Amino acid sequence: MTQTAATETVLADYYRQMVLIRTFELRAAEMYTKARIGGYCHLNLGEEATVVGLMDALRPTDYLYANYRVHGYALARGLAARNVMAELFGRVDGVSGGWGGSMHLFDAGARLMGGYGIVGGQIPLATGAAYAIAYRQPPGPESEAVMCLLGEGTTAIGAFHESLNIAALWNLPVVYVVINNRTGMGTTVEHSSAEPEIYKRAAAYRMPGTRVDGTDPLAVRDAAAEALRTAREERRPYLLETMSYRLKGHSVVDPARYRSQDEVSEAWAHDPLPLLREKLIEGGVLSEEEVLDAEADAVRIVDDAVDFAQADAAPEPDALFAHAYASPVANAPGQLPGERLFRQ
Repeated sequence: MTQTAATETVLADYYRQMVLIRTFELRAAEMYTKARIGGYCHLNLGEEATVVGLMDALRPTDYLYANYRVHGYALARGLAARNVMAELFGRVDGVSGGWGGSMHLFDAGARLMGGYGIVGGQIPLATGAAYAIAYRQPPGPESEAVMCLLGEGTTAIGAFHESLNIAALWNLPVVYVVINNRTGMGTTVEHSSAEPEIYKRAAAYRMPGTRVDGTDPLAVRDAAAEALRTAREERRPYLLETMSYRLKGHSVVDPARYRSQDEVSEAWAHDPLPLLREKLIEGGVLSEEEVLDAEADAVRIVDDAVDFAQADAAPEPDALFAHAYASPVANAPGQLPGERLFRQ
């Protein structure tokens, strides 16, 4: 197979993954409005190219720490749509047993070490995991590495700077990926950051940093692969910034009225799905029929996931405190709401 043919095969696979993520997220939004999904719900709409590019650069032995916009990453990391949707529904066969919901997807086997609802809560943990790797393993091509996802708004908190400083001082194998969708909740990065080009902050810690087009999955994959190589082999942390567009509000319930019509139009003009679809059809990589088949497959998978989640059981209240600690702890909480604190 030639390099061009291999690249075309990869892009076709990327498109199928992106369609599945888009279909899953649109259906999740629908289920939220129907009150099938509770709590918070943040979607990857518009960021699908970034998602698949980053996940293809990771090895199965690498660790991924995410924030709360995590559904697409879980799917691209190989988690079954059934189990991801069941978690959103709060069911026992969800990836976190139904207790985590949208923001707290977790799978130790896939080394998806969780989504975190606290802004920046994942950064110190990812840095600590990188320290553990550095403690156990020498640098080299076979070394494990950590990828830590965060939004551009997160780069203003103290834990971001503290973690990058420690990672640089101790030569930790971690790649910090800023998913810059241009708007932290309702504020643009230009209005919230004195240095809106986030990747330049790497210079303050003498680590490499770069910015990449987040609507191009191949560009994202290649940039992430180089960042991970630097972390593994040179034992240098890396700051990677991917530029994408968030097509909807910050969460499912956010109408995004802070955006002008021109800003909305610009975001949709950079929607990575039609951009890649057009490229694949024009290049003869996929026919229009194959594109329709990919979309139909995604709908079938997501329909099955919704049916599975709706039929699945909710966790029993008695299991509320299960897994609160990894091992038994004296005086651990065990009272359910409404129960006496001290039983007679």
